[in-house]
Amino acid sequence: MSTWANLGLQDSASPLMEQLIFFHDHALLILVMITVLVGYLMFMLFFNNYVNRFLLHGQLIEMIWTILPAIILLFIALPSLRLLYLLDEINEPSVTLKSIGHQWYWSYEYSDFNNIEFDSYMIPTNELTIDGFRLLDVDNRVILPMNSQIRILVTAADVIHSWTVPALGVKVDGTPGRLNQTNFFINRPGLFYGQCSEICGANHSFMPIVIESVPVNYFIKWISSNNS
Repeated sequence: MSTWANLGLQDSASPLMEQLIFFHDHALLILVMITVLVGYLMFMLFFNNYVNRFLLHGQLIEMIWTILPAIILLFIALPSLRLLYLLDEINEPSVTLKSIGHQWYWSYEYSDFNNIEFDSYMIPTNELTIDGFRLLDVDNRVILPMNSQIRILVTAADVIHSWTVPALGVKVDGTPGRLNQTNFFINRPGLFYGQCSEICGANHSFMPIVIESVPVNYFIKWISSNNS
């Protein structure tokens, strides 16, 4: 999760988030280069005394400043399109998780395992333990296995919600009457926090998401204990 004075993105916990961070750095480098070049040209224009009464056109420079931005846009667009297709790819999921958005909590269903279902509410501040995070911790965490392809199906029961976990590079809108899906791959154990990133109505109370990534054998034990 993000901490104080963290100016960059959160540390990634999935290959997709790694690719998103790489693309962010790639686009930022191009923007810095353009900003420095344009800033330098503007600065030099303020301080030069060159005049040319008879200059009407400069076809070469006009060709350069038309073609060069098009090439720069290609360097941004092609990696962006590749990433869009990667984010939409569904790769033979090992576990399917269904998430239903309500005002103002999430419901989860593990339909692969005899329909394990539970609601996940934010823990009120006065009930937090000493090691809990205010407005982020929940009473029932989502337990998922690491190093496994996870498919998530997202919908909503009332208004539009958005299931968002930055460390996994996942943001899926939950729309009433519609089922959206995406997938992710958690490559390390840990706790990953997220929130609903839509303004779902008055008194919106953050709707936090907590994913606990565990080794596969711990996940199987958790499933077995909940099925018994």
